[in-house]
Amino acid sequence: MKLISSESVNVGHPDKTCDTIADAFLDEALRLDPKSQMAVECAIKNDKLFIYGEASTKAKIDYDKIAKNCLKEIGYDCEFKIIKEISEQSPDINQAVEKDEVCANDQGIVFGYATNETEEYMPLPIMIAHKLMMKYEQFRKQTKTFFADAKSQVSIEYDDKKPKFIKTILLSASHADSLSNEKICHEILNNVIYPVLKEYASLYHENTQFIINPSGKFTIWGSFSDSGCVGRKIIVDSYGGVGRVGGGCFSSKNATKVDRSGAYFARYVAKNVVAHNLADECEIQLSFAIGMDKPISINIECFGTNKIDMKEIKNYVQNNFDFRLKNIISELDLLKPIYKKTACYGHFGRDFPWEQIKN
Repeated sequence: MKLISSESVNVGHPDKTCDTIADAFLDEALRLDPKSQMAVECAIKNDKLFIYGEASTKAKIDYDKIAKNCLKEIGYDCEFKIIKEISEQSPDINQAVEKDEVCANDQGIVFGYATNETEEYMPLPIMIAHKLMMKYEQFRKQTKTFFADAKSQVSIEYDDKKPKFIKTILLSASHADSLSNEKICHEILNNVIYPVLKEYASLYHENTQFIINPSGKFTIWGSFSDSGCVGRKIIVDSYGGVGRVGGGCFSSKNATKVDRSGAYFARYVAKNVVAHNLADECEIQLSFAIGMDKPISINIECFGTNKIDMKEIKNYVQNNFDFRLKNIISELDLLKPIYKKTACYGHFGRDFPWEQIKN
């Protein structure tokens, strides 16, 4: 027996607010100029937003307007002071990327992972954690007493690599001062937790523990209770601690940044290995070098769950997937403005091009 725990955070968490704003910048750049080279990030504290990074694009981007619209959508009703420090992409980097064949913007290692323990081919703890946050977001928008800053954490008991039991669900939600703890627990249980658990009825019972707002009070939320910046939730964004991550974040980066596009393609390949029943579990590691058009190494790991010889799995990958960056961008359609939607509730296990199963 072992326990695996994963967490998710809602859009009002300051880090996720920054991820959302950064990917909204990227979407606007790609909408106007698909060849944009973007890495514009932000940091937030109290009523101040610092926007910084590099942008080489023909698009005229109104950073202030985009940021203020995102903050309003999240639920802030105050005026923010916005400070900007944005330059063009370094010409040294640009000449390494813009060649006859598009090349990687930087060196780096990335991982993609898949497992057949859920219909999304994702680890169960992170999927439930994300679904709790998605349900919470729907619920809180229907009220005036719950706010956008929230977190979930799910612990699953495994036996022989199979999920057997939801041991604990922890959820913390920001709220109006007028709500009692009893009222908060009642509302969260009946409007968030129980509706999500209907999908997982066989995995919980009277011994499942529910912990709701253990701090006792969460009335100061978002940037007024914490600071935030882009890229601090890479475990939340990927596989919840199951499977490895390369260390680079996703949000703000366009497709020549292999931290993002390489990780998406690695997930795409790993998911297809598992979906085609070649293994129960698969992890793909890719390594890239700046100025090179394809990975300098590819490693495939199935953790002993492979149904056929590993050599055959490697042949399947080699014969069906083109790892050149030009193809990654084309096959996954990564020049479209689709990124703001990725910023919260995970980059994997949802309706994105890298989640398709290839015939």
